[in-house]
Amino acid sequence: MTQTIEPSRAEKGCIQYKLHKSLEVKGIFIFYETWADENAISTHVNTEHYQTYRKNIETIFDTMDVYHLDNMES
Repeated sequence: MTQTIEPSRAEKGCIQYKLHKSLEVKGIFIFYETWADENAISTHVNTEHYQTYRKNIETIFDTMDVYHLDNMES
């Protein structure tokens, strides 16, 4: 899972890419990502390293939820 971190951080449009794990619930992991725009996200999800990551986690994780958030402080 950590193999996607450095290549993702190196992508154009990546502002923040951090992996977190829950302190309360074993097996809960969250990537907190900030991208310059929707085009950067689209490019990211089509990269070879991201596609490899997705293939590798298919049998490990039961669910994968994605939330697009709006920064209320901006």
